[in-house]
Amino acid sequence: MKRSFLFSDRVLIGSGLGLIAATYGLVRLAYGLFLPDVQRDLGFGADVAGAVSAGGSVLYCVGAVAGSVLAGRAARALAAVAALIAGVGALVMAASTSTLVFGTAAVVASAGAGIASPALVRLVGDRVEHAALPRAQAMVNSGTGPGLVAAGFLALVLLPDWRTAWTTAGIVTLVVGGVLVTAAGSARDTAGRGRPPAGPAGPDRRWLVAHALPMAVALAFGAGSAVVWTYGRTALVEAGVGSALSVGAWVALGAGGALVAVTSRWTSALSARRQWALTAAVAGAAVLVLGVAPAVVPVSLAACTVFGWGYTAATGGLIAWTTEVDRTRAPVGTSALFVLLVAGQALGAAVAGTVLGLLGTAATFVVAAAVVLAAALVPVVAARTALRRPVATRGHEAR
Repeated sequence: MKRSFLFSDRVLIGSGLGLIAATYGLVRLAYGLFLPDVQRDLGFGADVAGAVSAGGSVLYCVGAVAGSVLAGRAARALAAVAALIAGVGALVMAASTSTLVFGTAAVVASAGAGIASPALVRLVGDRVEHAALPRAQAMVNSGTGPGLVAAGFLALVLLPDWRTAWTTAGIVTLVVGGVLVTAAGSARDTAGRGRPPAGPAGPDRRWLVAHALPMAVALAFGAGSAVVWTYGRTALVEAGVGSALSVGAWVALGAGGALVAVTSRWTSALSARRQWALTAAVAGAAVLVLGVAPAVVPVSLAACTVFGWGYTAATGGLIAWTTEVDRTRAPVGTSALFVLLVAGQALGAAVAGTVLGLLGTAATFVVAAAVVLAAALVPVVAARTALRRPVATRGHEAR
């Protein structure tokens, strides 16, 4: 029998989705969307913009590691810290009059997203019943999509006034964080319904071995998908797509991500490996289409929508995978996989920048798509190999 979420569950899940939307979509990932207008007003070049982006990735990883260590003891407080860092960071970016202040605030604000993910994995895991937990985690993780949509609409309505856009993002982040902290506190009467038995705090050798494959594919998936986040709008502009439509592609990315909340009931019913393989393969196919047909606007917008769904659902698949391996360490696993994903994106963006000049946009996207598709298929091949191995062993023992 299908179970509906309790009211307290719904408030927690809704506000958790909102915090992911704010820290990821409105703050961390909106940097590239608002960047051209910021560069024009503050007067810094692509080298500084790239350094700020790299610094944000580093601080994201630091936040994710810190979150994984502390989530088991102070998840609610961490969620508040994530909202404060991202929200105040966005407000400082809006008020900045120098490149140094803006860049520092942008780098620090990225840590909010890294802290938010493990904190929310723990909060949802502690307060939602076991049977409904995979769907709840997928819904919260889908918040990146609505956040990207909101950032796209802010860009369409407010740009070139990037200061008002960042101010709005900061205020929304702080408000959503306040709602989440309140919801998490009011849900304490149901705490423990989804909590697993206490287990060791840190990963051991068995845990690391079990996570070797998801860690590898997370890194590869991040490297291949980086081409869309970094050069997706560039590909469209080079193909002759106008500015408004290129921003519309960003909205399409977010709309696809938002659909994950609708499809989560279906995807969460799959095993973690199947969920990962399907969603990552969809993302890889979208990268390929976007690279070879950017000038065909309906096709490229559809590809952006599909990529947004595949990418967001695949990150949810990583959460499901680590939860399936060991629920007691799900926040640790989530942060580790997300750190590798972001590290892969940093590596992929750097490599793609070099390859782009040598091979061109289309070939770069094709190579990136191949990397993403490989990340999708490797777990399937590995699972089939593992299934065959016991049969061969039993046959040898019989002889």
